[in-house]
Amino acid sequence: MDGSRQHLTESESSSTESDSHLESIRIMDFEDSQDSISTNQSTSNTTIDSHRQNPELEIDSDGTYSIASSGNMDEETFCGVGKHKPKHKWHALKAFTQRGLGISSHKTMDTVFNANCYGSLRFVQRLELASKMDCHNGCVNALHFNSSGSRLASGSDDLSIIIWDWSRAEPVLNYDSGHRGNVFQAKFLPLCGDTHIVSCARDGHIRLAELSPSGSFHSTRRLGLHRGPAHKLALLPDTPHVFLTAGEDGVVFEVDVRQSKPNKLLTVKHSERKIALYSISNHPIDTSEFCVGGRDQFVRVYDRRYVSTDVESSLVSKSCPRHLLDSSVRAHVTSAVYNFNGSELLASYNDEDIYSFSSKSVEGADALHRYSGHRNNATVKGVNYYGPRSEFVISGSDCGNIFFWDSSTEAIVQCIPGDENGVVNCLEPHPSIPVLATSGLDDDVKIWTPKCFDEPQLWELKKTVKTNQQEREEERRREPDTISGELLWVLWRHVRRTERRRRQQQQQQQQPQHQRTSSQEGNDENVSSSSDESDVSESDEGPRGVQCAPS
Repeated sequence: MDGSRQHLTESESSSTESDSHLESIRIMDFEDSQDSISTNQSTSNTTIDSHRQNPELEIDSDGTYSIASSGNMDEETFCGVGKHKPKHKWHALKAFTQRGLGISSHKTMDTVFNANCYGSLRFVQRLELASKMDCHNGCVNALHFNSSGSRLASGSDDLSIIIWDWSRAEPVLNYDSGHRGNVFQAKFLPLCGDTHIVSCARDGHIRLAELSPSGSFHSTRRLGLHRGPAHKLALLPDTPHVFLTAGEDGVVFEVDVRQSKPNKLLTVKHSERKIALYSISNHPIDTSEFCVGGRDQFVRVYDRRYVSTDVESSLVSKSCPRHLLDSSVRAHVTSAVYNFNGSELLASYNDEDIYSFSSKSVEGADALHRYSGHRNNATVKGVNYYGPRSEFVISGSDCGNIFFWDSSTEAIVQCIPGDENGVVNCLEPHPSIPVLATSGLDDDVKIWTPKCFDEPQLWELKKTVKTNQQEREEERRREPDTISGELLWVLWRHVRRTERRRRQQQQQQQQPQHQRTSSQEGNDENVSSSSDESDVSESDEGPRGVQCAPS
């Protein structure tokens, strides 16, 4: 698609279609919830039937279940599987009745209703693939909804950024990002009209794309430069012209799109060693506070108002699971985010589990929760909360599945196949309705909606968790000189890139001679430009991360 000729349309029809989509979801669950009035009895009967089909299920007196351990696998091995299944806290029939009574204003009742159904276990268990949006020519590393949720931006290894009308599964704008390395993050700035998109990439560049009021592509320009790959950026809703970026050079920039140069806030170090950063997230209420995570086991919290040259003294808090403080397991943070009100931090660790901490915890305090069962090894995976009150924790896995945990009980409540090539990296919840966008090694973007009528049985869950655990243990027992998963990942990427170039050469050979010459000259210019950019962005400081990054 020619991005310069496409138009980004923001009309009332988009929001109307989103509303009608939500209404259809309400009707679906209303019809499905007729048999849920006597919830305790139906849950108990379903669980008993499940036990007859799967004798490994252990039935408790209250109707909940856990999965019995077998062999040498203790219950902690199946942390998410061995937990009690959480009960349904929201029922459509009762919610519809209460909304119809009109206790408060209609607008308030709608807001409460939408929030409750969005964060309900019932809707999470009915998530199903609704559409695949396939227009990229490489791994999709970045996803972001605009503030209204009518548009979705995606960034890819093919160096393009696409704006989607996700409700119709159609691209409305496809433009060249201006980057010369894998696009790792692309987000709408919270400005009027959604005409400004900021991005960061493997080349270390921080770029701004400006769209015309009609939505057509106008231009991109560079705002700043990290001396190494830049994986993540964080928006500041109360100052929409300003955002934060973090890179593998350990630097955190405060970028104002109205100024010519970014402001260097700090360089994250430990004992004079720079920490390569893979993640940055801002507090949802107190936007002066932000957290970073990277190539060590700590999640660090800072306040922009009090950063100084002495980085350690600028720390607000510093969190790490207690068993990883002096552990021989070399785990590091691939992603860290705040919950809905900023009271907790969620961190995903490479080839370890996911942990939540108090955002105000003192150093040495242990994690509040631990979410297990997935595997985070092959790529730099993202992690996120799902639901308006962070009711669930979601993450991709090397096994190709998307895992959902109940945030309070740590139980796995949903596990769905999310990527044909095997790894899900990005998970982006819709800002207001129960819709989820995901991407990974596949070249497409997947949209999930709660349109399935049956609750998941998860018969294969125990086997999946056990396999992930065994692979993790095998990885830890490997000899140091054994080929690492990261090296295999780089080799795999090289094979894909070589195959793509081979296809391009075949296409060029089929072109007439004069077109082939012109195309070759253009390719030479691109290669030269790419080499120049690489020379600027490469850094000799600190370890390099895996190429594919989270949203």
